[in-house]
Amino acid sequence: MITVAAGESWDPLVSNAIERGWSGLETMSGIPGLVGATPIQNVGAYGAEVSELISTVRTLDRSTGQLKTLFRVECGFGYRTSRFKTDPARFLVLSVTFQLPLGTMSQPIRYPELARMLGIKVGERAPAAQVRQAVLALRTTKGMVLAENDHDTWSAGSFFTNPILSPTQALALPNDAPRFGQPDGMIKTSAAWLIEQSGFARGYGHGPARLSSKHTLALTNQGGATAADLLSLAREIRTGVKEKFGIELLAEPVLVGCEL
Repeated sequence: MITVAAGESWDPLVSNAIERGWSGLETMSGIPGLVGATPIQNVGAYGAEVSELISTVRTLDRSTGQLKTLFRVECGFGYRTSRFKTDPARFLVLSVTFQLPLGTMSQPIRYPELARMLGIKVGERAPAAQVRQAVLALRTTKGMVLAENDHDTWSAGSFFTNPILSPTQALALPNDAPRFGQPDGMIKTSAAWLIEQSGFARGYGHGPARLSSKHTLALTNQGGATAADLLSLAREIRTGVKEKFGIELLAEPVLVGCEL
């Protein structure tokens, strides 16, 4: 059990956990930001979500002015969301307590692309340090590790969440559309695939805000882009996908002082 202040950087925590023989965080290597943000967004990557490892979240309840500790079941975790995200005015995250398995091996690898890179089957384990390096390498190829001289990395990460569809909605997609069954019977599909199939290729854009040339889910600042530039591109993509597939993409970043 480890308790980490909200203002600590996330990736050094992941690295430190692996060095100490604490498992579970390795697939979330390379994610920028602070520990306090992870429960808000229910941060996840390569088949894992931080909510699986969170025990409690210590908060300041702005409605009462009192400190309040929320157990995992009270946090309203879902796919890239939580109670803290849906009601942002109420809780200020102060610290997060994680319960991490002990051991140098990773948790079972769920993501096929990562499993292939590691040379193992989905569901098998690998040394956590090796998984971290593989994840960092994969994120780098997608422009998801910040590099000052690479504008493809100047982004907020994946801008749209992968849509969660009913079985009926999923049947309406083309046969080659990605489909990932969910425990509740719903079907997840790929936002990146929908974007590309709607005519928005990597590098698409008319100004300084463009899709990454490495990954269509990242809306990037190629230099001098404004929030208006970025939102204009996002609206164009959202409209194009809605017209092509009847699916409305939802933004993953929280928008402050503006709307999509």
